[in-house]
Amino acid sequence: MSYHNPYTPPRKSATFDDYTLAEIRRAAATGIYDIRGAGTKRKVPHFDDLLFLGASISRYPLEGYREKCDTTVVLGSRFAKKPITLKTPITIAGMSFGALSGNAKEALGRGATIAGTSTTTGDGGMTDEERGHSQTLVYQYLPSRYGMNPKDLRRADAIEVVVGQGAKPGGGGMLLGQKISDRVANMRNLPKGIDQRSACRHPDWTGPDDLEIKIMELREITDWEKPIYVKVGGARPYYDTALAVKAGADVVVLDGMQGGTAATQDVFIENVGMPTLACIRPAVQALQDLGMHRKVQLVISGGIRSGADVAKALALGADAVAIGTAALVAIGDNDPRWEEEYQKLGTTAGAYDDWHEGKDPAGITTQDPELAKRLDPVAAGRRLANYLKVMTLEAQTIARACGKNHLHNLEPEDLVALTIEASAMAQVPLAGTNWIPGKGGF
Repeated sequence: MSYHNPYTPPRKSATFDDYTLAEIRRAAATGIYDIRGAGTKRKVPHFDDLLFLGASISRYPLEGYREKCDTTVVLGSRFAKKPITLKTPITIAGMSFGALSGNAKEALGRGATIAGTSTTTGDGGMTDEERGHSQTLVYQYLPSRYGMNPKDLRRADAIEVVVGQGAKPGGGGMLLGQKISDRVANMRNLPKGIDQRSACRHPDWTGPDDLEIKIMELREITDWEKPIYVKVGGARPYYDTALAVKAGADVVVLDGMQGGTAATQDVFIENVGMPTLACIRPAVQALQDLGMHRKVQLVISGGIRSGADVAKALALGADAVAIGTAALVAIGDNDPRWEEEYQKLGTTAGAYDDWHEGKDPAGITTQDPELAKRLDPVAAGRRLANYLKVMTLEAQTIARACGKNHLHNLEPEDLVALTIEASAMAQVPLAGTNWIPGKGGF
């Protein structure tokens, strides 16, 4: 005989929660895995778990607005004849024309140019609009080789060899057929309307020795003028950074699992890679062990949202950061003004992640000409520039409070962690102690 207690509400499983149950039913009904963008949605240790120690008596702060705090950064000074100088250490990550509309790519170029920073092409090649509106443009060289040609390599200001991305380290990209317009198909030399998949590795190398050969080829094609970046997903940051440096990279771009503008399997996004916070210190350690910290620049991406995030990444040893999702939000993606249309798609403005389907009401992640017209690239570019300006000012404010006259003078000593996990990952003390898990102290 069983007894139901009317005073106790039904208890649901923490393991088999509502979302998990719904996913099991969806998989059983369709036989298809879920694809989406927008990066990991699980909560992992992040920059919010760190705090700065502002100056008081034991440290001397700088007076805001009267004492200078420099924000400039030079990328690619190791071998390139023409390294890049940026006014702010906040850059725009690679997002392709194809994944994004032409107006969106133009807006990113306009905003980055106003702010004095760089933007990046993404997979699929370089458009004339993007090149024309980007003062500093980084050209991504991916395993797909879509749109790759020597002319555009020479037109770029830097070249980023993409080995991996934070949303899918070890996995290839996807661009569904509904986003393959005539122009996208022509640029990629593939059929219109057919799903396109980028390979998970470059076709002409099997290891770091081949990467070194490829970097040398790119330098020769561009007469050693352009900085060569190597981008890796956050998986084995110490060894990947060390091998990229030994292969001849000028800049290492390290993308943690919160990076997610690319579409891929949900199971991949949520279960492969490491949090951005866990990636930075091992990469910095690799550079320090090789005597190359600040000589080979480190760019961190994956979940950067504010000037505080920027300052924390730089304090942990990065030279610059890259933003993707935040940049799309700044130019108008997931805007509540389109809430009614988002709901018609079965979602809501703050949760829209089906960027790969090409139905974005904001006109950003689409190739539908009518939807794309909704985005004014001039106005969107100004919004992005405003956002970058605010982020830079926020980072400066924090740096001055710590007594630093350059963002690069921030250091781990300026930070404490709120949780044991964040303390271990960032290798800074747990707040109120001098204890770092695994390193002793009290």
